Amino acid sequence: MMDQDNEFEFSSGDPESIPVPENSREPEPASEPENIAPTAAAAPQPEYAEDTGYRGMGTGRRESPYADSPYQTGAAPRQDPHYYQYQYQPQPPQKQPKAKKPRRGVWKPILAGVLTIALVASGCLITATVVDNRWEKRSSAAMDQLNQKIEQLEDQIEAKALPSGGTVGTPTVSGDQLTPGQVYAQNVSAVVTVSSTITSQMFGQVSQGTSTGSGFLISSDGYVVTNCHVIEGASSVTVTTSSGDEYEAVVKGKEAANDMAVLKIEGENLPCVTLGSSDSLNIGDMVVAIGNPLGTLSATQTVGYVSGKNREVTTDNTVINMIQTDAVINPGNSGGPMFNMDGEVVGITTAKYSGTTSSGASIEGIGFAIPIDDVMGIIGDLRDLGYVTGAYLGVTVKDTDKESVSLYGLPTGALVMEVVDGGSADRAGVKPKDIIVGLGDYTVSSMNELTRTLRKFEAGDETTITVVRGGQEMTLPIQLDERPQDLNTVPDAENDPSMPNEGDYNEWYDYFRRFFGNNG
Repeated sequence: MMDQDNEFEFSSGDPESIPVPENSREPEPASEPENIAPTAAAAPQPEYAEDTGYRGMGTGRRESPYADSPYQTGAAPRQDPHYYQYQYQPQPPQKQPKAKKPRRGVWKPILAGVLTIALVASGCLITATVVDNRWEKRSSAAMDQLNQKIEQLEDQIEAKALPSGGTVGTPTVSGDQLTPGQVYAQNVSAVVTVSSTITSQMFGQVSQGTSTGSGFLISSDGYVVTNCHVIEGASSVTVTTSSGDEYEAVVKGKEAANDMAVLKIEGENLPCVTLGSSDSLNIGDMVVAIGNPLGTLSATQTVGYVSGKNREVTTDNTVINMIQTDAVINPGNSGGPMFNMDGEVVGITTAKYSGTTSSGASIEGIGFAIPIDDVMGIIGDLRDLGYVTGAYLGVTVKDTDKESVSLYGLPTGALVMEVVDGGSADRAGVKPKDIIVGLGDYTVSSMNELTRTLRKFEAGDETTITVVRGGQEMTLPIQLDERPQDLNTVPDAENDPSMPNEGDYNEWYDYFRRFFGNNG
């Protein structure tokens, strides 16, 4: 509620003269009809200045019950612009514009693609550069090594070349290894052909034939080494050199257990070979064989590699330790030398697998040679004494059964089957069913190994023998005897019941059997 004493001041001048927007001007009230009488006495009017007052006074409208109230019901709206209220006119709803997504520039994916290509290209360039540098380094290193090897080979060829006016068989400078051609040139004159005339009786019939093999001279005075089976049963032996010279030969001695024989021809200043060491051979080493294959192709050389060592090969019912090679060995090569690339004899070619297996598969490239180290002492005995004086145990042995070894935990070794009465083993206390596992400082794991170990001793040597008896190992002192000479003979093939009586013997070994031509 407001105080009655308050007075309101209005701006001077005609209110109607104040400009008002046309669209918001209040319509003027209609004139009052004349026939309507006033319903009440006019209320006393407050005193105002002449130029001010309520709008609509005297229009007959109901005035405010408050005498001094500045408000009047039904009064015309004031034209004072300061109090004028504009009429609200609702505006039609307008569609809000959709928010536009920020527009991505076209240059951004293009830039990303360019950067990606640049990165890939730079990576490829770096990789190619690195690979190229490494390849160049490797290629350069390989070329340097190749040039060095070529230079070394040229030096070797110059050093190993035969001197001016030299002849075949002239020794070369020792040192670096030789080529196969140099090995051949150095040794072919010392390799000979051995031809034996054999008269035999089979099933009551007398037959005569020629056995042809190979051999090599070990001394300038005419000692020749060959296989025992090449000259076994021969009534005469002829030795022919690579130059065609023929010599009548005398058999100085032979030993069937190791298939070795020594012949003697009369001559002086004969070319001879140099004996090497078979123990120094390794699998994969190159070797050269020179011999007389088929009895007609004299001075033939074949080249191969060492395919295996310590192969147990059975020939004439005896087991011989041999070197396996893929150098071609054919009938007629028996007794010939096998050389290493220093031009030294490391083996004596003796046998080969030939023919086909029971399944029909052919056998190729499996030849054998006796290691020279195993027969060096035998060759010396045959040359000097005519028989072998090697150490002798006086036992008959066989390999331990593998099934028994695994089933009963037995050691591997040579199982004693028989003991010769009064022999060295009998005197030492060795009994049948003992397993020999050692001789001296050497370990024995098989019958073949026992035979090889005995070659390291001489008759009369005192050593020890180790046996396993009843699960207990025993070491016994022993003095070795001399080997009996009757063991140097070859069993009679016709009367030997242990010879195979069925199957193709050539399917396993073609060791150039006696009684047939060109069977060396």
